[in-house]
Amino acid sequence: MSEASQAGPAPTDGAGPAPTEIRLHQKSRVMEIAFADGRTFRLSYEFLRVHSPSAEVRGHGPGQEVLQTGKRDVEIRVLEPVGSYAVQPAFSDSHATGIYSWEYLYHLGENQEQMWSEYLAKREKAGGSRDGHG
Repeated sequence: MSEASQAGPAPTDGAGPAPTEIRLHQKSRVMEIAFADGRTFRLSYEFLRVHSPSAEVRGHGPGQEVLQTGKRDVEIRVLEPVGSYAVQPAFSDSHATGIYSWEYLYHLGENQEQMWSEYLAKREKAGGSRDGHG
């Protein structure tokens, strides 16, 4: 796979901003996503993985979230479109059930700093590692 792979502009169903471009930067393990409103976000694969919208990560209700640790070196192997409203990444740790809507990706981009700080605090409290060593 090349350093940057990309998906073209995607139509939207009117449920939020639509991306005009998505690039996967494999060496830096970052997804770069540009939206029609001019905003561009760079989301690390680790950030995307630990904030997967899947039931496996989020649980089935409040308080059932599963803290993800040891994901620093995770990669996105494949990025599949889901209709005209989302993408579904297949991560190198075999996680492939999260469907990331355009709206959710935009939310992650806008709130990345706060969400990352909260994740690091939770992980530290739980004694988890970004590297999977404890």
